[in-house]
Amino acid sequence: MIIVHGLFPIIPDQRQEALDLMYEMATATKAESGCVSYEFYVAQTDPNQFLLFQEWESVDALQGHFETVHMEQFLEKLPSIIAGDIVTRRYEVRASDDMDGADYEDDHTEVESREASPKAAASSQPKIIH
Repeated sequence: MIIVHGLFPIIPDQRQEALDLMYEMATATKAESGCVSYEFYVAQTDPNQFLLFQEWESVDALQGHFETVHMEQFLEKLPSIIAGDIVTRRYEVRASDDMDGADYEDDHTEVESREASPKAAASSQPKIIH
């Protein structure tokens, strides 16, 4: 599974346009094959800071998302509502049977979910590696 997190600073007087654009984008994207979830949220500390959380079944599904008409339209309209740099991070989530080692890539963008025996599960917690 691929998880993408994004931060979008919005021009205050373009907030309603941003909400409309993001609603359209989320609605169209949720209909895509391989999309598990796709939601925009307003930050609690700044009403002009939007957060995007998306989950994809695979890298191929995410790549297909980048090639859609609604993504092209979103990117075309985005500059008129953005107040600064957009920051995104992409994480890959994989299950691992290795209970002792942190098995992750050099860029540290993997979140591991671990399965364990019932006895070990009580003391074992999933590792999150950034």
